[in-house]
Amino acid sequence: MGSGFSTSNTDGSTTRPVGLGDLPENCLAMVLGYLDPSDICNLARVNRAFHRASSADFIWEPKLPDNYRILSEKLMFSEGNSECLGKKDIYAGLCSPVRFSSGTKEVWMEKGGGICMLASWKGMKITGIDDRRYWSHVPSMQSRFHFSSILYRGVINTPNIWINLPISQTC
Repeated sequence: MGSGFSTSNTDGSTTRPVGLGDLPENCLAMVLGYLDPSDICNLARVNRAFHRASSADFIWEPKLPDNYRILSEKLMFSEGNSECLGKKDIYAGLCSPVRFSSGTKEVWMEKGGGICMLASWKGMKITGIDDRRYWSHVPSMQSRFHFSSILYRGVINTPNIWINLPISQTC
């Protein structure tokens, strides 16, 4: 209480009270490095010192996957253009869903650092059983790709990913 009032020195001069914005940026950045990305972004709104400290590359680098350079070049930028961005911007870009393969697949980074991929039914094929009796496509505006697919039995094959589904499993 009373932190908003100026204090008087013994010689009668007044000084400005010390607040969170007066902490050195590197100290704030060290503390922010221990927090989750959502907490860092919330604290960046507190004042200018927190905002500047939250942009430090050493805060965001441990939160990126080991192969973030390759991912950022493949998904977000052409080769070499990712060098001019800070790690915070690369993190934000990787967390945004990116469509590829003619819009049939989507990839993004989870806030915890894991990479997720979503494939539409057009981006998959059923190996061995490409028969309408096993695979059905239902229009759905709730789906990200505007179709839901039901695989009654079979094996889904996407590049480098194999998913075995039991009977009557939806994807």
